Order: sequence, then C-alpha cells, then structure tokens
Amino acid sequence: MNLKYNVNDPLPLRQMILYALQWFILSIAVVSTSVFVAQGSPADKLFYSQRLFAVMGLAGLVQVLFGHRMPIVVGPAAVLLVGVMSSLGANADVEAIYSSIAIGGLLVALLSVGGVMRRVQRLFTPRIVVVILMLIAFTLTPVIRGLVFPNGASEAQNIFGLIFAVVGCPVMVILNRRLRGVAKSLVIPIALVVGSVAYFSLFASPSSADTSASLRGLFLSNFSIDWSLIVAFFICYVALVINDIGSIESLGGMLGVDGMEGRLRRGVRITGVMNVVAGCMGVLGPVNYSMSPGVVASTGCASRHALIPATVLLFLCAFCPDVVWWLTNIPNPVIGVILLFLMGTQLAASFEMLHSTKSVSNFADGLTIGLPLMLAMLFQLMPRGIVPAVIEPLVGNGFAMGVIAVIVMEHVINRPQK
Repeated sequence: MNLKYNVNDPLPLRQMILYALQWFILSIAVVSTSVFVAQGSPADKLFYSQRLFAVMGLAGLVQVLFGHRMPIVVGPAAVLLVGVMSSLGANADVEAIYSSIAIGGLLVALLSVGGVMRRVQRLFTPRIVVVILMLIAFTLTPVIRGLVFPNGASEAQNIFGLIFAVVGCPVMVILNRRLRGVAKSLVIPIALVVGSVAYFSLFASPSSADTSASLRGLFLSNFSIDWSLIVAFFICYVALVINDIGSIESLGGMLGVDGMEGRLRRGVRITGVMNVVAGCMGVLGPVNYSMSPGVVASTGCASRHALIPATVLLFLCAFCPDVVWWLTNIPNPVIGVILLFLMGTQLAASFEMLHSTKSVSNFADGLTIGLPLMLAMLFQLMPRGIVPAVIEPLVGNGFAMGVIAVIVMEHVINRPQK
C-alpha cells in the first residue's frame, strides 16, 4: 500500500493538526455510540459519559505511546456493551456488573504474560487477516443501520438518513479522489459538519442538560462479586480478546510493520489493564477498534503521532461537561453515514491485500474466505434467546464467531495438503 506517512513518521505541524482532528472526530463518534448504556438521571448519564471519555482517551494515548504503537482507534467494547445490557435486563446489580468487567480485564492482562501471544500470533495468516478486515465491515452493518435509521425516528428523519447516505457517500468518494495531500483528511470532518448542520436545520436541536455534575466519586463504592456474572463476562472477554488481536493483526498485516509479536503482547496487556481501570470506574472497558485500516487506506497516513493530540483532547473533554454533552449529541444518521463510508474503504483495503498477497489461488481458498463471512452474518442476525444466556455474548457476536470460523477453516478444515 502506498502511504504518504508510515507508522513512525513525524508529521509537519499543519498535517498533524488536520490528521489529529480526523482521528479526534472518529474517536468521538466511536465513544458516542455507547453512552446510552448509562443509567440514572440526565446528570448521572452525563457523568458516565465524562468517565467514558477519560478512560478511552487515556487508553488510546497509552496504546499509541507504549502499547501496539500503531494508529488504532480505542473505544468501548461492543461485546461488553452486550454483556452489560443483558445483565441489566436480568436485574443484575450494577456494581457487580462493573466488578466483573474489572476481573475480566485482569484475566486479559495475565494472558499477555509469557509466550501465549506468540502462539496466538501464528494463527493469523494473510488469508485470515483479509477475512478479519472484511468481517469488520460486514458485522458493523446492523450498527450502521441502527444509526442511519434510529429506533423511534420519524419518517422525515429516516428519509434524511437515506438521502444523506445516497448523496453523502458518493460525494465523500469524489472528494477522496480529487483532494490531494493533507486535504484528504478533511473529508470526514467536512461530512460531519455539513451533515450536522443540515440535520439540525431541519429537526429540533437537543435541549440543554444539567452539566453541574463533576468528576467526583470516580470509582465504585462497593466491589461486588457475583460468580454467574463473572462467568458471563469471561465469555465476553473471550470475544474481546479475539477482537483485540484481530484489530492489531489486521492493521499490522496491512501496513507490514515489524515486531508484531511485541506489539500484540503489549497491546493486549494494556487493553487488559485499562479494562481493570474502566471496571473500577463503573464504565465499559476499552478495546482496539478494527475500523482504523479504512481510515488509513482513505487518507494514506499511517503515522501514529497524529493520534497523540487526538487522544489527549479526548481525555481533556472529560473535564468539560458542556463539551461532552454537545459531542454526544451528534446526529446518529450523520455518524452512521460516516461509518458507512469508512467501511467501504475498509473493504477496498481488504481487496487490495487479497490481491497483493495472492491469498486466493483455488476454490478451497475462496471458501475459506466466503464461508466465515456468511456464518458471521448468521450469528450477527441470530434471534436472541435461542442459546444459553451464559454463552450468548460470544455466540451473538458475529465478528468473534467469524474469526473463530476462519481460523478453523484455515488451520483445520481447509489446511493445505503437505
């Protein structure tokens, strides 16, 4: 892949500002899609969002500086979101839920000790990395649909989402082709600003919220043990680790960076430690998001240095409740269409890697790629309640099941004959 800036390349000031703005906006979009899990009054929900911004900003900064050291967005783990919502639906104690998240994070951190990561890394052949890149786009489709056409939206709002997707995505493609140099990084910010202005000019702006809450009482007041919840979240963390490894491996494979064993071990370890911090603070734990290859492919900038100011800004937002309130009120259809464009670029990156690595030379190779994608969508769209509740967070995660399926296809069922 032709890149203007590689992973460790420093950036001129102007480029640094523009690329950092792009990553900052994307990070906001990622964090904002999970704040609805907060419980309590509007002030309590705002306080939850502040803590979430603080944890994600800190986790992203530590990863870029000391972890995998690659340009990867860090955000709330979707599989933990599923686990929390399922547990709340079963009337589980909130403090026991987040205590279980902290315990699960500790287990993930311990997993990175020793040679375990080296053995795990050997599983990820170029064909598996290609499938992971594709799985990201396919399994995010229901999330994108829910953003573009939110539950409870009016017919007019749904029409806006459809028109913005049909018009906005081609315009972003045209801008991505026509703009040169650092100007390419403006595509996503332009779409965000134009889309938000258009939306709020047609529909009512959100009413102001109580922003008097401050970052007080940061940690859980009572660390509660519930073994059934711990087992349930252990299953969630199996999926989280698969997701985390897949995210790091997919970008590392696409960029061809060296020292992947160390990057993977450090990245997973920091993910575990930051999940302990998140659980103790009563918020969702972080994971390395897999959409980053699409961003890198669309801009040609893989420099990790652009994420440093972006993650610092994300962290500082936690201390500005008015800013957090506004940032978490970006219209869902606008976020959804931007993710739609990014997932299109992600698929393009996977096709490019498929060609460059010559990963498909016969029907069996093609089946190794095609069948896990279909199985992932089956599990993603599977009705809830048809498997035991303790394993539903894993089985209902299309990304995790797709990764498991491609590993089995590659190394067991369609293993090359010697």
